[in-house]
Amino acid sequence: MENTKYFLKKIGINEVSGDYESAKRFNDGGQYRFEVPGIQSPKTMSALLKESVKQNIFIHRITQTKGIMMLTDDEIKKMVSLAKIYKCELFLAVGPRATYDTSATVQTKEGSRIGYRLRGYDNLVYAIEDVKRACRFGVRGILLYDEGLLWVLNKMRAEGELPKNVHFKLSAHAGHSNPASAKLLESHGLNSLNPVRDLQIPMIAAIRDACDMTIDLHTENPKSTGGFIRHYEVPKFIKVASPVYLKTGGSVAANHNWDTTEKEAIARVKQVLLVKRMIDEYYPDAIASPNESDDLSIPE
Repeated sequence: MENTKYFLKKIGINEVSGDYESAKRFNDGGQYRFEVPGIQSPKTMSALLKESVKQNIFIHRITQTKGIMMLTDDEIKKMVSLAKIYKCELFLAVGPRATYDTSATVQTKEGSRIGYRLRGYDNLVYAIEDVKRACRFGVRGILLYDEGLLWVLNKMRAEGELPKNVHFKLSAHAGHSNPASAKLLESHGLNSLNPVRDLQIPMIAAIRDACDMTIDLHTENPKSTGGFIRHYEVPKFIKVASPVYLKTGGSVAANHNWDTTEKEAIARVKQVLLVKRMIDEYYPDAIASPNESDDLSIPE
């Protein structure tokens, strides 16, 4: 085993100790940010933001998960406008995925391992068109589910086919959970990685040590992905995974594509407040990214 560990160390993958703490930060100096996923419409987004202002808690990133193709032009414009007014990030998910196309395999227990990845040439084209459409409306954050699509989009960004400042985030549904995967994805232009939801703290630390991109961690989960809540672990998340997005409010939803209501959006803000209480009590020195940071991928 020692020879294997030595080789991994040579290529930047280290065995981390139990007291590992990340010295990495967002460009604004912050260690953590709040993200609320599963916000599928302008109406729900508006309710969420109004409640966050009322509760004096800033949400750095809002993520839509159902897919760009599920939104009308007017809905995208309204969500972009809300993000610009509030000065938060807006990430829209790529629509085409195996669960939406004609795949029968993906509906089976074995086939579920396909996840939300793309099948065939046409679906790759459709996915790229979805991304281009969002970017035309000013969206600068794209949630991906497919590594091949990331590879293509990174090439397009480099060659000016997509905006240079568009950020790519890979979903936990892609199933990545180790430092080698993180290094591979980062080398292909990924800006933010959401590893699988149930990783232990040392596993998260190993991923952080191996890469510089931001990591997105679920502080809680919908029933469909286990329903477990990790609020007491959040201070450790920040210490080992900084710079980290704390994905909060998931337990309000039944599944990844849940159509969150306005009432449930307000409940998600309460979950953010509960997480913030944990930080204030157990890691009061933790540094949050400031509001209106220049380091946020706010829509244009």
